[in-house]
Amino acid sequence: MTTENIRTYDVIVIGAGPVGENVAERTVAAGLSTVVVESELVGGDCSYWACEPSKALLRPVLFRADAAHVPGLDPAVEGPLNVEAVLAHRDHMSGDWKDDGQVEWLKSAGIELLRGHGRLVGEREVSVKTSDGEPVHLRARHAVALCTGSRAALPGLHGIEELRPWTSREATSARKPPGRLVIVGAGVVGVEMATAWQALGSQVTLLARQGGLLPRMEPFAGEMVTERLREAGADVRFGVSVTAAERTDGGELRVTLSNGARLAADEILFAIGRAPRSEDIGLAAVGLAAGDWLTTDDSLTVTAVPGNWLYAVGDVNHRALYTHQGKYQARIAGAVIAARARGEGLDTSRWGPHRSTADTEAVPGVVFTDPEVASVGLTVREAERTGLAIDVIDQEIGELAGALQYRPDYRGTARLVIDRDRRTVVGATFVGPGVAELLYSATVAITGEVPVDRLWHAVPAFPTISEVWLRLLEKGARR
Repeated sequence: MTTENIRTYDVIVIGAGPVGENVAERTVAAGLSTVVVESELVGGDCSYWACEPSKALLRPVLFRADAAHVPGLDPAVEGPLNVEAVLAHRDHMSGDWKDDGQVEWLKSAGIELLRGHGRLVGEREVSVKTSDGEPVHLRARHAVALCTGSRAALPGLHGIEELRPWTSREATSARKPPGRLVIVGAGVVGVEMATAWQALGSQVTLLARQGGLLPRMEPFAGEMVTERLREAGADVRFGVSVTAAERTDGGELRVTLSNGARLAADEILFAIGRAPRSEDIGLAAVGLAAGDWLTTDDSLTVTAVPGNWLYAVGDVNHRALYTHQGKYQARIAGAVIAARARGEGLDTSRWGPHRSTADTEAVPGVVFTDPEVASVGLTVREAERTGLAIDVIDQEIGELAGALQYRPDYRGTARLVIDRDRRTVVGATFVGPGVAELLYSATVAITGEVPVDRLWHAVPAFPTISEVWLRLLEKGARR
């Protein structure tokens, strides 16, 4: 290899999604030369096949559901959605699957981009097969950050390749609604895509192996989403899985379920979980197993590799599979890399700048269904599993004046999980139209460990849905 094909930087980042971009932004801001290696589109799954396109599909659905129940607006929103306009907006929000703007941002931030597939080949060394086929060898003075994310997991179903199944990528980028769509999976992707495509004209059948939707959340969340999906016309079935499927010469899918039932469909979406994108990034060169999730400590340093030079940030470390949590980790990792490059010690106190604490104590998440679901911290089940003594406070959101202004038939529930001994909130769940905007206040309450008695003095404006906090605290004060 010629010397011009060997390049040295302070930091090498593999993966230019939101996580890799944020790591690079932090290290460049700290004065460290940084290169980002990306084999696909700069901006990652979130920009093109996940967060942005899925919310562009869902927003019209949710807005129409709200408007259809507001006096004076309801006649104006009758009839089907303009599918062509919704999909055009989805395309716009995804940058028409072009990354020119993202690339320009990298340049403006002083971050160098190398397009190609990067693999570890030794300590602080990465080999890149560039998009033009020319190999480039990279060396890092200080750190390599693996920000390769995750991909949709597929079941070990016989002949699955011939099915041409959808994953979250196809579900968010499809050019038209399928006539009949079978969705396998009860989690966030499954219920969001069921909500979107049912409203856009597909006949959706949602299959859940468990006894309810959104099994990791409070049970009432899944129950309310199930009820609304069925009201919208979706066929929601519990306690079943797919045992066999085939695509006919004519393109139709024939699906056999574990209870013996058979379905005919045009497309099938598997939304059964995520797998790490780590199978082809050279992990064996540093003593790790290809295809595994990468275990890190709270500084995002890969624990099985000595020398404190290899980091795994975002989905690939399996700590918290959300874009916002990955970006949070990126801020921590960037600070850690900069501190070590300067020869400084790390502040790994519980909420210190070099410790990724929020991955375990206060992970917020929103499910953009009708109704919305927003949660952070512990559920009742999780709190009881840890042996925590808790008080559980529930409040019907539809009893609030602010909620009735939102829509007269508002239906929703809020729950706080309170540590009985410390008198602080350790978990919160909100279900109902517009509740996503309640989540940050709950996240602050949990991470700040704000005593319930102090929260009593945080006065919500009237008439808003945030007044639910006052009603919850009133009930809590009587415990």
